[in-house]
Amino acid sequence: MKRLFDFLVSLTGLIIASPILLVVAFAVWLQDRHSPLYIAPRVGKDEKVFQMVKLRSMIVDAAASKVDSTAKGDRRITPVGALIRRFKLDELMQLWNVLIGDMSLVGPRPNVKRETDLYTTVERKLLSVRPGITDFASVVFADEGDILEGHQDPDLAYNQLIRPWKSRLSLHYIDHQSLRLDLKLIMATAVAIVSRQAVLNWIVRELCHTEAPHELIQAASREKALVPHPPPGSDHVT
Repeated sequence: MKRLFDFLVSLTGLIIASPILLVVAFAVWLQDRHSPLYIAPRVGKDEKVFQMVKLRSMIVDAAASKVDSTAKGDRRITPVGALIRRFKLDELMQLWNVLIGDMSLVGPRPNVKRETDLYTTVERKLLSVRPGITDFASVVFADEGDILEGHQDPDLAYNQLIRPWKSRLSLHYIDHQSLRLDLKLIMATAVAIVSRQAVLNWIVRELCHTEAPHELIQAASREKALVPHPPPGSDHVT
């Protein structure tokens, strides 16, 4: 049922969004005359690597820096790319990955192999399902660039501040996944563009309803500054 739902919604979404995608893709191409698409390997279900498609928001060969996490103000982000990231237009292209079965609409965000190689035994459960475009963690950490801004090593900051809670939120989704929850999360992701705080409040209520650990609920509320924390399955900060 989930796969059929993913297929129908992604196909419909691509058809409806195609005029916007074409205009934005042309704008990306116009700024440097290079492909408007960013195609990069990501680790999917059962640790199989697939090619994830996004609208390119960075300079050509940005991956050569070997920095996987992107802070706000990263010099690799192009002017058009900043607009793309602001409205999450780069994620729309991932509907193609959903359509062909590499991804799902809702599920843990896919990571590069350098990141999944760091996973603890507990975190490896994240690779037991298809990765998704959105889930609890995608909304809670939609401001990832702001969190990483100013850090000398964005990848280290990501692993110490964001990954511990992002992994826990995604694991919580896996343990409670259902078509009903998927529908809620898709709607919540859309609403978050207008009122992220309202969606954060809903996530806190949803986590309370499903008896999530108090520290996870507190982290998801984003009311306090994030501090270095061990990832799930470890007692040590990365």
